[in-house]
Amino acid sequence: MHFRSDINGLRAIAVIAVLLFHFQPTWLPGGFAGVDVFFVISGYLMTAIIFNGLQQQKFSLIGFYVARANRIIPALAALCSVLLLLGYLYLTPIEFRTLGKHVASSIGFISNITYWLESGYFASASKEKWLLHTWSLSVEWQFYLIYPLVLSLLAYVFSLKILKRLVIAATLLGLAYSIITTRLWPEAAYFLFPARAWEMLIGGVAFLYPFTLKAQHKLPVEWLGLLLILSSYLLFSEHNPWPGYLALAPVVGTFLVIQAQRENSVVTNNIVLQKIGSSSYSIYLWHWPLVVLGYLFLPHYWFAIGVPLSFIFGWLSYQYIESFRFKKLVRVFDLYKAVPLYFAVSVALLGAVVFVTNGKNYWLQRQSDIIKQTYQVISQNVAAQKQQASEEDGLQQLTACRFNIDKLTAPYRAKLKQCFNQYGKGILILGDSHAIDLFSTVTTKFNDAFIVGITSVGCRPHKYDPNCQYNDVKRLITEQPLFKHIIFEQGGFYLLRDKQGNNGSRAMFSRLALSEPVTGISVNTDNVNKVMQYLTELSNFTPVTWFGSRLEPHISTRQILQRGCNYAFTLRDGQQQPFDELDQYISRHLPADKKLRFISQNALMQFDFSRDLLSCQEKFWDDGDHFSQLGKVRFSQRLPNELLRFAN
Repeated sequence: MHFRSDINGLRAIAVIAVLLFHFQPTWLPGGFAGVDVFFVISGYLMTAIIFNGLQQQKFSLIGFYVARANRIIPALAALCSVLLLLGYLYLTPIEFRTLGKHVASSIGFISNITYWLESGYFASASKEKWLLHTWSLSVEWQFYLIYPLVLSLLAYVFSLKILKRLVIAATLLGLAYSIITTRLWPEAAYFLFPARAWEMLIGGVAFLYPFTLKAQHKLPVEWLGLLLILSSYLLFSEHNPWPGYLALAPVVGTFLVIQAQRENSVVTNNIVLQKIGSSSYSIYLWHWPLVVLGYLFLPHYWFAIGVPLSFIFGWLSYQYIESFRFKKLVRVFDLYKAVPLYFAVSVALLGAVVFVTNGKNYWLQRQSDIIKQTYQVISQNVAAQKQQASEEDGLQQLTACRFNIDKLTAPYRAKLKQCFNQYGKGILILGDSHAIDLFSTVTTKFNDAFIVGITSVGCRPHKYDPNCQYNDVKRLITEQPLFKHIIFEQGGFYLLRDKQGNNGSRAMFSRLALSEPVTGISVNTDNVNKVMQYLTELSNFTPVTWFGSRLEPHISTRQILQRGCNYAFTLRDGQQQPFDELDQYISRHLPADKKLRFISQNALMQFDFSRDLLSCQEKFWDDGDHFSQLGKVRFSQRLPNELLRFAN
């Protein structure tokens, strides 16, 4: 196939954007859209290979799969092997076990599904996942498996002319599906193949229906395409729903640059971008583990070291691994000769062994007695956390009328009315995953027969989501007064803003060393006011208590293990201030309504993290902002006896 220097230059532009976004996101907030550029390029190239083969009646499905394996697997297997070796020496067993799981899923090209499943309550921070970036490789590989198979089968029934039209139809249907799922199920849409397929298919459309442009028209088309791509890097951010319709900017931009066919372009066909483009796959592979390395182990300004290392390691991988030419095979009986498949199986098995052996490695042997004891406490908490998750599966059923649910279905509506008929008005705990903690602490402290939680991970009143429970709860209490008191809690960082004015995130705190001060964080008055409006509407029917957001320590497992369980942990300088300001803002602006009140959780709990984070026998927090099972018991005793009684 003819080498396209303009496409190679596009690869370079895409990988540079991804690197800048991951190492220094404020510089290029939409740099993640570089992945979308890669998707379009892959679709173009794969469609060219498949349709050229079908047209010449010599397309081999096995040959296609083996060629993709020869191209992708060796460099990925080498990276995974290096990470497993370093993980054996330097990662904690918990981290090493997770790495083993991610290695197996990455080399098996299902890591996008793995990371989607991990993106809930118990997910670790993204920058602690060494192979998170392989989700996009898994999406591409799933495309490589499905796309040629479907086209090959359809080619027995339809002409190539009709096949081309079917590709256009599939592209449009895929785009519509992506727009819908991005709105309804954003995490699934981001990670999973069905919502991404249209991006690769539109690359196929670019091959199947090339523009016939006059020489004077090629430059404007190329520049329009580049403008769309670069605008997406600069104007979008991780706070925008993605992919959805916004992804049209980088996708259509890439489509136009490909259609312009300006192989003599000074933008894409210069020596720098051509060199980077040639090794872009390997650069992409190595850059993210270097991001994680800097995040976990090294100081700030890692950008100045990590970016050059990404290019160096990427170039070495390209020169000595990726450029190696393996045998081309076309028959199924020759698959045993496909050397990269042995790499994949070996590395996947090694990752699986690490996972099933619970990450047993050399790290623990090198530690002092106090660190070993600390690790034991943390391990016990992780085991209890997993057991709790498997037993509850998102729900908590204590007794017939003491239960926690995430959705208000018809059977639960009927059950609530039965409880009302039996016990009279009950207590409702409402909110996100922090309210799950609140439900546990309340039911530990109080023995009332009718206490119900309607809590859902990731659901908050200030962000509309049709899958969340808030509208259903509002309809329920307007129809029948089943509750005498509603107590609401949600995660506090969502009610804050970072230094750049973006919606708050855990990273505002978790990315900082314990010695670094917290500065520049402010109250997100828009989100607070939306929550206040929703609770005010509820209070027209049932008394409501807004139980203020808790202080969030965001002290990582690694930071704990660096110091030991006997260390007197404290919050970072300035970390409490934004939570105090949040409490003060809510108190000042709460409507003067006798049926709506605010209680500061932090004033009640009086957290002292020198005692309340962990001891050398117990750990009281599961992660940076959720209580452990032992923590729920501990902190429940600090709830006031009159909490369930509404008195303004």
